[in-house]
Amino acid sequence: MTTTTSTSTSDRATVLRDLHRAPELLQVVNVWDVVSTRAVAGLPGTKAIATAGHSIAATFGYDDGTIPFDLTLDLLGRITAATELPVSADLDDGYEQPGETVRRVIGAGVVGANVEDRLRPLAESVARVEQIVAAGAAEGVDFVLNARTDAFVRGGDRPASESLADAVERGRAYLEAGATTIFVPGNLDEDVIAELVAGIGQNRVSLIGFPAVPPPARLQELGVARLSYGPLTQRVALGALVDLAESVYAGAVPPEGIRPLN
Repeated sequence: MTTTTSTSTSDRATVLRDLHRAPELLQVVNVWDVVSTRAVAGLPGTKAIATAGHSIAATFGYDDGTIPFDLTLDLLGRITAATELPVSADLDDGYEQPGETVRRVIGAGVVGANVEDRLRPLAESVARVEQIVAAGAAEGVDFVLNARTDAFVRGGDRPASESLADAVERGRAYLEAGATTIFVPGNLDEDVIAELVAGIGQNRVSLIGFPAVPPPARLQELGVARLSYGPLTQRVALGALVDLAESVYAGAVPPEGIRPLN
């Protein structure tokens, strides 16, 4: 469901790219449907919207990484229609034809994406990045690819130093192929993050805010470009729902001051 013109989509892409290139850390609080998008977009501190693939899959009853693309695409169109802010989508691994996947999400108004490498061979992963970049160019959109490497989350039992070296090698290759930033998910401490930035580049590393990751102000000092929160946002919301359910089952009443966000 396309609701934006090619000009407005191109403009949103430019805004999103500028946010990634700015010296200030870009924080994106991940959403998973229209109502969560509207709630987050209404906050003064929100500069862009980013979807969480894990959360969208869970919404439809799928395990992470297994949701059919057409379901995701339909919801992305609804999300972009709900906000004037640029939208970056979690596209899992880009599906079978990542270039075609990106062409279709651009048609839905999406102007950036995370795409996982799933530790495919480096040459294959680079080729997929090139396909995504080329698809954006063919659509006249400077598509913002937050290329994800699973060097840590799929590294298995190998030493952390090997995962770090792999992340840096892959990150450099993806940037050379046209990616905007390199997403390295993992519960990473400050020393590892500093080495990632040193190896990949200032304002080129994207992280997820797991507990061991330093706070935003420190990440900005370290030269991190982007911080997202993945499935944590939906888990917080579901935790609040479960807490309320348990309290009313125990005889309590809903608290006062509930905000009408829907």
